[in-house]
Amino acid sequence: MSDETQAAQLSPLAHQFDDLAQQNEADDLGMWLFLCTELMFFGGLFLAYTIYRTRDEATFAAASRELELLWGTVNTAVLLTSSLTMALAVHAAETRHRQKLIVFLFVTMLLGCAFVSIKFMEYYHKYLHGLMPLLGLPFKWDGTSPGHAEMFFDLYFVMTGVHALHMLIGLGIMLVLLVQATRGRLLGGFSGPVRVTGLYWHFVDLVWVFLFPLLYLIGAR
Repeated sequence: MSDETQAAQLSPLAHQFDDLAQQNEADDLGMWLFLCTELMFFGGLFLAYTIYRTRDEATFAAASRELELLWGTVNTAVLLTSSLTMALAVHAAETRHRQKLIVFLFVTMLLGCAFVSIKFMEYYHKYLHGLMPLLGLPFKWDGTSPGHAEMFFDLYFVMTGVHALHMLIGLGIMLVLLVQATRGRLLGGFSGPVRVTGLYWHFVDLVWVFLFPLLYLIGAR
C-alpha cells in the first residue's frame, strides 16, 4: 500500500469535499435537514394532542394524574443531565481528549439507559392497572368520559413510545461511537460524527421538555 493511499484512508476528509470545513458544514446541514423532518413528525403528534385535549380538558387532567409525576420529574433531570454530558463529549472530541470523550459518551449512554428503564417501568405500571389501551388490551377507567381518557393514554403511549424509540436509536449510534473512540478515533478533525450525534441527542431531549409538561403537569393544577 502506497503512502498516498494510507494518507487518504487516515484523512477525515472525504474525496468529494474540497476541505474539512466544507465537509463539516455538509454534515451539519444534513443533520439539521433530518431534524426538520423529525420536527414535522412530532409536530403532527403535538397537534393531535392539542385537538383532543381541547375537547375535554377536565378528563385529560384527570387522566394525567394517573401518571407518576415523581418518575417523570426524575426522567427529566436524567435527560437534561445527559444533554450536558453529550455536550462535554463533543467538546472532548474536538479538543482531542480521548479519555474524556470515552467517559462522557459512556455516562451519556448510562443516563439514556436509565431514562428508558424508568419509562418501561411506568409502562408496566400502566399495564397492571389496566391503563394501556393498546393491542386490544382492556381499558379500565372509573371516572367520567372513558373515551376521552382512553384517547389521552393512546396519545401518551404513542408520543412517549416514539420518543423512547428515538432514544434507543441514539444509544445504538453512541455505542458505535464509543467503540470507535476506544480505538483512538473521532478526535480533532474526525469529531464530526460526535457533533452531529450530539445535535440529534439534544433534539430528542428537547422533545421530552415539551412532552413532560403536556402529559405530566396538566393534572397538577
